Amino acid sequence: MTAAYRVVAVSGSLHEPSKTTALIRAIGADVAELAEIEFELIELTDVGPALAGALRRDQLPLHVEEKIVAIEQADLLIVGSPVYRASFTGLFKHLFDFVGQYALVGKPVLLAATGGGERHALIIEHQLRPLFAFFQALTLPLGVYASDTDFDGYVIESEVLRSRIALAAERALPLVGYAAARPVELLAG
Repeated sequence: MTAAYRVVAVSGSLHEPSKTTALIRAIGADVAELAEIEFELIELTDVGPALAGALRRDQLPLHVEEKIVAIEQADLLIVGSPVYRASFTGLFKHLFDFVGQYALVGKPVLLAATGGGERHALIIEHQLRPLFAFFQALTLPLGVYASDTDFDGYVIESEVLRSRIALAAERALPLVGYAAARPVELLAG
């Protein structure tokens, strides 16, 4: 028996309840069906108010610092943001501004986003993927985008979306296993 994977999900939504949070919870649940995991959800609605006033990491309150450390130590990150002004939310970016520049090297990151319509789906390729490329993270090829029509309130109703979530989780796990077994020094070299 191998140790459980540490899966950390970050919701960039500024609202609760949230379709973005529902989406990344569903992705985490599908990963949990395929492997033993320890799942932690970080919501900006929880850490955002304490995060917003900090300009340096040493100014962060302890509970926010603990969330940053969880992100840095995860075996798999699931990150999602609603489309806001053609990008991810500002607090989402501010949270990742505090993550160590080399802390995510080689770390698998499953990208997700929500928006009002299908035209917002490019946020994954044009906003999220470049952010995690900066960190030299391993962004998984299959991102998960959901539009308002995929939900009934805050519940996923679309079978197409459910299938995409399942496929993303299935394709993520071999890369999580690979990255978890590799020393960071080999990946950063």
